[in-house]
Amino acid sequence: MKLSYLRKIRIIISIVFLSLIVIVFLDITNILSSGFISSATYLQFIPSVLKFSNLLVPTSIGFIIVLLLTLLFGRVYCSSICPLGTLQDLSSYSAKKIHKKKKFRYTKEYFWLRYSVLAISLILVLFGNLFLINLLDPYSNTGRIFAQLFNPLLILLNNLTAFTLEKFNVYLIYPIEIKEFYIVAASFPLIFLAIVLYLSYKRGRLYCNTICPVGTLLGLISKFTIFKLKIDKASCEGCGVCARVCKAECIEKSTKEIDFSRCVACYNCLDVCPSDSINYQLIQINNIQSESDDSRRDFLSRTSMFFIGLTSSAISQIKIIPKKESKVEVNKNSFASPPGSSTIDHFNNNCTACHLCITACPTKVLQPSFTEFGIFNIFQPFMDYETSFCNYDCIACSEVCPTSAILPITGIQKKNIQIGKAKFVKENCIVETENTACGACSEHCPTKAVMMVDYKGNLKIPEVTNKYCVGCGACEYACPTKPYKAIYVDGNLEHQTAEQKPTEKLDQKIDYKEEFPF
Repeated sequence: MKLSYLRKIRIIISIVFLSLIVIVFLDITNILSSGFISSATYLQFIPSVLKFSNLLVPTSIGFIIVLLLTLLFGRVYCSSICPLGTLQDLSSYSAKKIHKKKKFRYTKEYFWLRYSVLAISLILVLFGNLFLINLLDPYSNTGRIFAQLFNPLLILLNNLTAFTLEKFNVYLIYPIEIKEFYIVAASFPLIFLAIVLYLSYKRGRLYCNTICPVGTLLGLISKFTIFKLKIDKASCEGCGVCARVCKAECIEKSTKEIDFSRCVACYNCLDVCPSDSINYQLIQINNIQSESDDSRRDFLSRTSMFFIGLTSSAISQIKIIPKKESKVEVNKNSFASPPGSSTIDHFNNNCTACHLCITACPTKVLQPSFTEFGIFNIFQPFMDYETSFCNYDCIACSEVCPTSAILPITGIQKKNIQIGKAKFVKENCIVETENTACGACSEHCPTKAVMMVDYKGNLKIPEVTNKYCVGCGACEYACPTKPYKAIYVDGNLEHQTAEQKPTEKLDQKIDYKEEFPF
């Protein structure tokens, strides 16, 4: 049965899934609903596994669907759903257009490298560390590529267009402020993108079949797939056309065999086979066992045991330039994690640093970390109060997080979550150092945990009542002292509940004795 149409279906599905990811990460106006964003990331494997392990809800079973598809037809996730896979396909397609005679050829798998990366990744997961997963997960890397490279470029283009139209008194587009740009956070996805595109340009899906832990895991499961692409040796003419278009480099012309654990179900071979000798065939269990390599069986079984472990409006910025710099250095004990993350450990153990919350954050207080959470949690978002502050009633990050590193919360819950406590350093405050009135921190505190009290003469100085503080960082962001803040937020390792400040009542009796005046 001729199945060449499968390639066309695969291309259409790939474009759809990549387009969804692009739209989600390049939504610079934050107009997309949380439901749309959740749907777009529903089938991404690693986020779905983490979300299911935390919430155990039907809305987090995307990875189970992927596993079922893999058990039925092989690595269709790699061919159609994975956005990084589609980016590699675009690179391979470009190579073919530039070099008309470009051909792939069969190569043996890098067995020990491939399964060692998977084993180490899963061991780290079992010990609660996502370091390698963060660095190698295809979805998370794609997210960082679009969030840190293309999202800022789109904002620059938007601002340039807005500036140009403004000259003609056209105000259809408004400029968007770029709060911060971290060179280190942008450098890694840039280097990663360059390496992956180069490898795919030269060797097709080499990254997927050598380094990617998701690809290796699904390839391992593919060994037990019910339907496999097989070459009918009787009808095969031995022309080798299929091997020359196989970007997984897994079709051996001489033996007419397909290494299905590396096959990414691109169906290029089905499209070019002149004799229609390649088809899906039902594989018997005893055949699977006989095809297994005895020298590898023990290693693969040990590796598979690790699978269970996998399993709004902006506050205006008031800046008072001090006459001299602050002198007392501030050292935070810990940086705050986003509201809804419960504890910093929970956040670190479940965040894959895809940066979806960074793009969704309206104030851009969420920024990629470098050493703030430790080098093993690099690129995970942290609350950067130097850059901005957390809106008192905003829950955008908890609505879009695909891994449940930030658990869903309501707006009412958000107002009582204390992610950190404000600390006041009197020696840095310009009221103390300059005998100058300020009060920026108190003016911007949404809970009135920071109040101005009498100090010297007519001057007032901040006083912090931490039981009312939610750790939003508005005070730290507004504080004008440099280089060290006079007030800063120290993150809570475990989020607490802030008290509501009692509403002050006017103790005043009004005696209406006069008649109504008109």
